[in-house]
Amino acid sequence: MSDATDATDTPAADTPEKGERIAKRLARAGLCSRRDAERWIAEGRVVVDGRRLASPAVTVTEASLIVVDGKPLPASEPTRLWRYHKPAGLVTRHKDEQGRDTVFQRLPEGMPRVISVGRLDLNSEGLLLLTNDGDLARRLELPTTGWVRRYRVRVHGEPTPETLAGLEKGLDIDGVAYGPIKAVLDRKQGSNAWLTVSLKEGKNREIRRVMEYLGWTVTRLIRIAYGPFQLGLLNPGEVDEVPPRVLREQLGTAGAKLAPKAPKDKDRTRDAAAPARKGAATPSARAEAKKAEASLAAARPGNRARHARKSGAPDSGGKSHADRRRPS
Repeated sequence: MSDATDATDTPAADTPEKGERIAKRLARAGLCSRRDAERWIAEGRVVVDGRRLASPAVTVTEASLIVVDGKPLPASEPTRLWRYHKPAGLVTRHKDEQGRDTVFQRLPEGMPRVISVGRLDLNSEGLLLLTNDGDLARRLELPTTGWVRRYRVRVHGEPTPETLAGLEKGLDIDGVAYGPIKAVLDRKQGSNAWLTVSLKEGKNREIRRVMEYLGWTVTRLIRIAYGPFQLGLLNPGEVDEVPPRVLREQLGTAGAKLAPKAPKDKDRTRDAAAPARKGAATPSARAEAKKAEASLAAARPGNRARHARKSGAPDSGGKSHADRRRPS
């Protein structure tokens, strides 16, 4: 890169309608998020048509020669999305400064380079969406999508329906404003209680901080749904790709470049997302919570085969015939 000259304005095209900003292009290639792309540019790691960029205010086209860290940017891959059941004990980073195991180190062989849609903290588990399209990841993270993120939460304490109802008004903790949170008390177990918690924003460690503010300690946190996509019967560490058809239905990306990959089986396709039709009925929070709890119980050693025999579900994690007759 020593022969590259510095550039602070658009080197490739002055017609944005025929191109896109460089940060978006890098994100769409699955290399990083837009924010990381802007940081890479500031560090002088990105060269376009022989000129090293110093500003992300650059528009590029498919004809632009883009080099990152001395390597040509690969051609854009079709947009793909996966559901992943994150186990507790993994960090949602590509590299951890403390040397802890990461989600991306544990993905199955053959997976392309992917980034996560949002994060789950070290001790949280459950549904994590992965994609090869950084721009899509950013889009799905924004609260403006209106997508509900739903969690099963075990707390040490004695929550009451009255206290939980107050969360729907939102609250302020140490100057941080948290939006409306819907929390339902499912059941109590001695000094613990299980809740189903739904929110649309998802600030860093939001549920843990809110519960701690109310005097309850979170002892387990499992994400069971992110918008229309559900954890379903995925076992911890398991990955399942969302079929392109489902992406088109759920994301409105009919014109996007999507992978022409057929679903592996009908059961998993239905398990991947809630009904696509706008306004279609979805399961109640309690029913969904019971389904998720049964799934997690079935994944424990010694329980999986027993659960399969009882429900009629195959041991591979597919749905029973009865499950296939109703939408997830």
